[in-house]
Amino acid sequence: MLDALDAIVIPFLESLYRALGYVGVAAAMAIESAAIPLPSELILPFAGWSVSRGVVEPLTGAPWTYWGAVIAGVVGNTVGSLVAYAVGMYGGRPLLERWGRYVLISRHDLDLADRWFARYGDATVFFSRMLPVIRTFISVPAGVARMPLWRFTAFSLAGAVPWVMLLVWGGTLLGDHWLELKHALRGLDYLIAAGLVALVGLFVWRHVRR
Repeated sequence: MLDALDAIVIPFLESLYRALGYVGVAAAMAIESAAIPLPSELILPFAGWSVSRGVVEPLTGAPWTYWGAVIAGVVGNTVGSLVAYAVGMYGGRPLLERWGRYVLISRHDLDLADRWFARYGDATVFFSRMLPVIRTFISVPAGVARMPLWRFTAFSLAGAVPWVMLLVWGGTLLGDHWLELKHALRGLDYLIAAGLVALVGLFVWRHVRR
């Protein structure tokens, strides 16, 4: 399934970058950060590959640069994160308060989330931005918990910068072998996904038992 996803995403990114350059990187990262699973492990190394090949960026008419790709990635990440945060705050929160009990989410759970983000929200958002899978979805629960917007933005931005820099640099360094970076991270994807499934299972078991 992941190979099929790669086969779809890579041609999409190639056409997007050819037409929009840095704006295409920002748009792809905004999609990924808005809780839509378009993997940054493909978006950013592919941009780095464009840098290593000296491809002409269509909007500037100059070759792609490392910092241009990084800035575009960070901007897109921030925009998408704010969209997902708003969805959690203005859409997810009211729905969960009214209908959450039908999916085993109680008012008590929402209060726990509020207290967690009040106490550990900065570290949670910062480190989550550097984890595959989790980084895509962390903005929604931060919005549901109504983490202060300025803190969310600041720590989301701080966490995104090293992630974006690493993946763009990896694509630049690996050149034609940049897909190896995606394959190297694939095991981590599976591990984190398994951990999330286990946490969801524990959550359901405790609530059903209660």
